[in-house]
Amino acid sequence: MSANGNGDDNDDDDVDAGSSGGSTASTGREVARRLFAREFNDATYMFKESDDELAPNYTLLPTGERANRLFFVGTLTETEDVGSDSEYWQARVVDPTDTFYVYAGQYQPEAANTLRKIETPTYVGVVGKPRAYETDEGDTNVAVRPESINQVTESTRDRWVVDAAERTIERLQSSDVETNDYAQMAHEEYDASVSPYREAAVTALESLDTADDLVDNE
Repeated sequence: MSANGNGDDNDDDDVDAGSSGGSTASTGREVARRLFAREFNDATYMFKESDDELAPNYTLLPTGERANRLFFVGTLTETEDVGSDSEYWQARVVDPTDTFYVYAGQYQPEAANTLRKIETPTYVGVVGKPRAYETDEGDTNVAVRPESINQVTESTRDRWVVDAAERTIERLQSSDVETNDYAQMAHEEYDASVSPYREAAVTALESLDTADDLVDNE
C-alpha cells in the first residue's frame, strides 16, 4: 500500500544527489536495492539491527532481504504539492508491476526542486530511502523519501527492468528459511507466498518483450 507521506524527517545517512544506486565502500553507505513496486508496496515491516539510536532503519523485503536504500526507474506520471505550511511534493513513478509513491519536502531540497520543475510524463531514476507509516485505521503504508531524482532514457528504464528482474529472482533463489535469516523474518512477518514477486518479474520482462531464461531456469 502507498503512504500518505506526511512525516517528513531529516534522517542520518543521505547520499549524493547524483548517485546511481550502487554501494559506496568509501562512505559505508548501503547498497541501493533494485526491486519492483509490486514487492515494495508489500514491504511494510521495518527494523533496526541494533539498539543504537543512530543505527539505520531497514525495510524487510518479502523476498528475504533487507533494504535501507532503493534504486528504481519508471515513468513519472504525476507530481503534486500536497504541503500545507510549506512545499511537500508527492510523485507517482510507475514501473511494469505497480506504482512507487515518492515524497520530497524541505529536507530533500534537490529532489523537491526537480519535482517542482519537471514535466510529466517522463522516465526517471530515483534513489531513495523506504519509509513506512501507520494510518489512523491501523494499516501500514509505504513510500520513498528521495535522495535523487534524475530524468533518464527509455533504454535506461529497460535495462533497469531487466536488472530488477534478475535481482528479484536471485533473492527468491536465496530465500531458504533454513539458511537465510531475513527470509525467515519475512516468513514470520508476512506469512505469504512469494510467487507474486516471481510473476511480477516475469510480467515486467514480458512487457519489454525480452523474457529471460533466468526465469525459465529458476
